[in-house]
Amino acid sequence: MSLMTILLIVLILMLVGAIPAWSHSASWGYGPSGGIGLVVLVLVILLLMGRI
Repeated sequence: MSLMTILLIVLILMLVGAIPAWSHSASWGYGPSGGIGLVVLVLVILLLMGRI
């Protein structure tokens, strides 16, 4: 598996886990989506720099 495939799988799992419809994440607020946004921002910067 390449690094990009692993990162994509982790990002999809984070997106599914952050859905506020689940009972365990109903009271989390904007924290998970902000964390996912930070991960996406880091990935975009790494892609633009040619590191991935």
